[in-house]
Amino acid sequence: MSELDAKTLLEKNDLFVEFKGALTEQYVLQQLVSYTEYTPYYYGSEKARYEQDFLLQKDKDIIPIEVKAEGNIRSQSLKAFKDKYNPKLSVRLSALDYKDQEWMVNIPLYAVCNL
Repeated sequence: MSELDAKTLLEKNDLFVEFKGALTEQYVLQQLVSYTEYTPYYYGSEKARYEQDFLLQKDKDIIPIEVKAEGNIRSQSLKAFKDKYNPKLSVRLSALDYKDQEWMVNIPLYAVCNL
């Protein structure tokens, strides 16, 4: 457990805002490890131009996953990975509803275990 005070999570707090992304990524990792058959991997490009929060392997396919904790859901790293490697499926996990876009699918955070 994070041992954060509930007030920190429910009200705007600088500490929580700073670590919101890390906490969200940790939640996704726990869900993937606990409820799926996948082994999650991390990917960072040379010279750290972009990163993928998680890579999953399904048979011979690689699935890049970007996790977004904020309302700003621009997925530049996911798009760069898609353009370079052209995976069949690219996934963004966020607080938004499910949306199948032309080049990627947005899946709500609560549904991560259904990947």
